[in-house]
Parts: sequence; C-alpha cells; structure tokens
Amino acid sequence: MASVLGLGNALVDILAGVPNDDFLHHFDLPKGSMQLIDENTAHKITGHLKSFELRKAPGGSAANTISGLSKLAVDTGFIGKIGDDEIGKFFKEDMIRSGIKPMLSVGRAPSGRALVFVTPDSERTFATYLGAAVELVPEELAETDFKGYSYFHIEGYMVQNHDLVRQAVKIAKRHGLKISLDLASYNVVEQNMEFLDEILRDYVDIVFANQDEAKAFTGLDPEGALSELAGLCEIAVVKVGRKGSYIKKGMEVHKIGIIDAIPLDKTGAGDLYASGFIYGLINKYPLNICGELGSILSGKVIEVVGPKMEDQVWDTIKEMIADVLNR
Repeated sequence: MASVLGLGNALVDILAGVPNDDFLHHFDLPKGSMQLIDENTAHKITGHLKSFELRKAPGGSAANTISGLSKLAVDTGFIGKIGDDEIGKFFKEDMIRSGIKPMLSVGRAPSGRALVFVTPDSERTFATYLGAAVELVPEELAETDFKGYSYFHIEGYMVQNHDLVRQAVKIAKRHGLKISLDLASYNVVEQNMEFLDEILRDYVDIVFANQDEAKAFTGLDPEGALSELAGLCEIAVVKVGRKGSYIKKGMEVHKIGIIDAIPLDKTGAGDLYASGFIYGLINKYPLNICGELGSILSGKVIEVVGPKMEDQVWDTIKEMIADVLNR
C-alpha cells in the first residue's frame, strides 16, 4: 500500500468547553477562526481556563490527518518541530505509539500548543501559540525524508511560511509524490492569497477546503468555488458541513452526504475527512467512495471531544468502511 508523509505544525491541543461566546469575545477571538498568539497571551488565556475542565491531545491539522491514516494501517511519517519540553515529549511519544515515523527536529522555543474553545453548538475556535513549530526552516528538509512515500499532505497553516512550503513541494515533486493541501482556515487563506494561487497552480494535486475557506479564496459559493479550485488542481474537495461535500476531477463531479452523528466537538472533522479521502485514493477507489470514507471518519470524530478516537470507535469505522466497499 502507498505511504503518506505529512508536514505540519507539531502542536498539542488543549481543549476547553466554554458555555457561550463571551469567553471568545473577551479575548477578541472570532468564532470559528484560528488566531495566532504569542507566548504571553497563551499564558494569559491559560490562566483564565483554570475553572474549566481541560483535555490534552496531540494535535495539529496535518498530524491529525496522518494519525487517522495510521489507524487505517497506512505507513506514515510526519515532519515538524518541537521544543525540548514535556509537551514536545508528549507529542513525539504519541506519534511513536500510533505507528507514525516522527521526523521532529528540536527548536529553542517551547513546544507549540493550540488552545481550542468548543462552544455548545460544537463550533471550535483556536488560539494557537506556534512556539518551536514555527522555527522549522527549509534547510532542515532532507531529500531522504521524502523517499519511499507516495503522498505528501500539507496543512494550510504552514503556508504562512512561504519558503518552507515552496521548498517542501519542490522536493516532493522531484520524488514523484502526489501533493495534497488542506486550506485549514479562512483567515489564513485571506492572508496568503497570492502564495496559495502559486502553489495550487504549480504543485498541488488535491485540495481540501470548507465552504468558508473556498469562498475566501474564490469569492464564490461552494459549487462555483469547486469548479475554480478544480481548474487549478487535479482533484478539488469543498466541504459544506451538514450538507456534506462536493468533489470534482475534470468533468467528474460528486455530491457526498454525511453519516448520522450526534455532534459534540467539530475539532478534527476536516482533518479526518482528509484521512478517509486519501485512504480511498491510496486504494484506487472511485472518487465518490473516497468521499464517503471521508464522511465516515469526519462523522465519527465529531462525536468525541478532540481529534483522537478510541480503538472501539476505530473498530466501528472499519466496519462502516467495509459495508461501503461491499455494497
């Protein structure tokens, strides 16, 4: 089976359920966005979380996708940067336990963390301190890291580091890898329009976007955005929440529904959709089946808090995948 290499911010998610939007307003965090914060702000926000029940989980968009693929028995690796601290150790040890090959350099800053606030409507808002993750530089990317992999998955949050991503996609193309990019957040898209246009046209084979990210990039509704994105890449996927997702490759278009689920926390929904979709591509399933597998994984992860699911949930997922494939 083909293998998948990921590039992303090595982060640990610290999740807190908040009773309403007041907490977000207090720290000027637009609901549903990802805002970068400095170390002082991270400490300040953390101080206000002492009365909340917190949950810690290895995170970062690409790392979540790679973890999902590993759970489906795909050989995986991950490139990132951590600090020399307990959070970095926690992140690396979880990757090893999950069967992922960690290619993690160590930076001077503390390890990155994403403070994730989940409101009662299961929407999540991120305040992210990148820490050591942002210290990863192009010179640390080794040609040998890419050898033996078939797919290269990049999280959109990385596109703020233009030189790093440009170097990474060039190496990936030299080694014949298919490149997938998840646009990750509408505000990141808005801040990096020209660069995204460049790499989508020249390097990316598969692009994932939700409707807000797709609109931020194209100014169009989901179906219009799908067509525009598919004109730049081989395969375009636009996710539209409860309405499912659209997939387009050339003249081939699919509308994919969702599974029945009771949403608790949307953290990781897009990341795990990418896991299921890429798993389908690896196995050369038709695009509509790839989309259905993505919907299964994203539907199950929103029923738990955080991006990680217990083994019994994965057993259910594998049964659901088998049912789709045996129809």
